[in-house]
Amino acid sequence: MNQRLERLKTRVIAAWEYCSDGVWKDTRRNWWVTAIKTLNLSIRTFLSGDVQTQACAMTYRTLLALVPALALLLAIARGFGFQGYLEAELYRLFPAQETAIRYAWNFVDSYLNQASEGLFVGVGIVFLLYTLVSLISTTEDTFNSIWGVRQGRSLARKISDYTSLLLILPILVVCVSGIELMLSSTLRAIFSLEFMTPVVSCLLEVSSWILTFLFFGAVYLLFPNTRVPIPSALISGVFAGVGFLVVQWLFVTGQMYVSRYNAIYGSFAFLPLLLIWLQLVWMITLAGAVLCYSSANIFSFSFDQEVKNIAPLYRRKAFVAVATILTHRFEAGQPAVTTRELIENYELPGRLVNDIFAHLIEAGIVAQVVLDAGKRIYAYQLSVPAERMTIAFLFDKLNTLGLHGFIPEFSLRFPGVEETFKEISEATEDTLEKIYLKDIQIQPISKQQI
Repeated sequence: MNQRLERLKTRVIAAWEYCSDGVWKDTRRNWWVTAIKTLNLSIRTFLSGDVQTQACAMTYRTLLALVPALALLLAIARGFGFQGYLEAELYRLFPAQETAIRYAWNFVDSYLNQASEGLFVGVGIVFLLYTLVSLISTTEDTFNSIWGVRQGRSLARKISDYTSLLLILPILVVCVSGIELMLSSTLRAIFSLEFMTPVVSCLLEVSSWILTFLFFGAVYLLFPNTRVPIPSALISGVFAGVGFLVVQWLFVTGQMYVSRYNAIYGSFAFLPLLLIWLQLVWMITLAGAVLCYSSANIFSFSFDQEVKNIAPLYRRKAFVAVATILTHRFEAGQPAVTTRELIENYELPGRLVNDIFAHLIEAGIVAQVVLDAGKRIYAYQLSVPAERMTIAFLFDKLNTLGLHGFIPEFSLRFPGVEETFKEISEATEDTLEKIYLKDIQIQPISKQQI
């Protein structure tokens, strides 16, 4: 009996170690390995300190942009005649906070009145646009960091994309609200029988869920400055949408049981609850973004923890490997290589590849090529002649990155260190100058090995 318990304990521990860490070293591509990696990644996302920190930062920026966003939405809603509908929806969602909502609407009305009078016109519009653009830009940066994209949109792209978003999104929200109201009235008029009322309510509820899923899917598809597969964005949109609806249900339901809380804080009781709700919503949104990235590049997360703690010597080997691949393709006259090709053909971790490309571009060794601007597909190729690509040249370029020479009179205070490093540099350069990257052998992973 004891031996059976020991064997069971050993198996459980081995299974736990594999699911929690060992699965990322498993390069097999069957469905159950992929499922374990996806589940592992989802759990790690919720427990990750980085995501929680980013969610806190996004909560703060959302709170800053809340009044300008409501002001913009209310201004457009007034133009379409849906102001009363929006107010009714807020009162329906937060029935226990009528006083706080009334204060919020009064504040928004004052903001709009002041923004349309005198000198405050320009200042109000600038502040409104700045807060909203700042929130959108921070969201893009956060999503880019999740996808490992170090280069965001250009200034021209930000101006065009953000302006379109700020103009189109509120109109879509108001139009969707109007369509929902119209459908509700039409369906209730068509199905006027009492037993059909639950069916109509169910149809409207399902349509609301579908719109929520599509909204999150569009966020995951459009915000990262890279190509995002539509299926991955939709799957993650459903995941985040379900989480959002659950949190919303808990938040709305909880409003009915905070009478004692309201007795202490009064009308300000809404603020702490709003902060908690925003924090949870951003955590779900960022978790969905990581899930979107993992479902699109599940094997890019292989050795993810090891990449974070990679040794400097091993990182330099990876730099040489990637630069060698680019040199061989340049010599053979092949087109520029994409990140996905390197990941699939050489089983290199995606985050490491993105980091290497960013450093090589900064060093002036590699240039980014736009294959499809609309789909944000990029590739990379050498920007220097292959004849110059020795290991010494590569390391010399990489060693110039970052800050150096900022300690005052370093060479005078530490002359021995300067002379020693000069001798080491000259000795290694004499050797490494004779090693050309085009002479180094590389071997892609064959499909049979995967």
